[in-house]
Amino acid sequence: MKIGYRKPSIKKSVKARTTGRAKRTVKKAVVPGYGKKGMGWVKDPKRAAYNKVYNKTTRSVYNNKGCGCLIFLIASVTMFTAFMILL
Repeated sequence: MKIGYRKPSIKKSVKARTTGRAKRTVKKAVVPGYGKKGMGWVKDPKRAAYNKVYNKTTRSVYNNKGCGCLIFLIASVTMFTAFMILL
């Protein structure tokens, strides 16, 4: 089990943001348990337990509550390096 920061994936991030409202609406109409809270425990309890532990023990690089310092540090180093190259 991973502990710490999750490695960001641009491909998965774009896919999650571009899944349309129409697709979710159709799935909700066709699949009885789609989108209902707690249905993961009914459908696949082993996977739901794994995901619960994984999400508690890892952190996102983007959505850190109170710890945006990592992103700020990376941006600062990148800007500093670009500045030094220009000189």
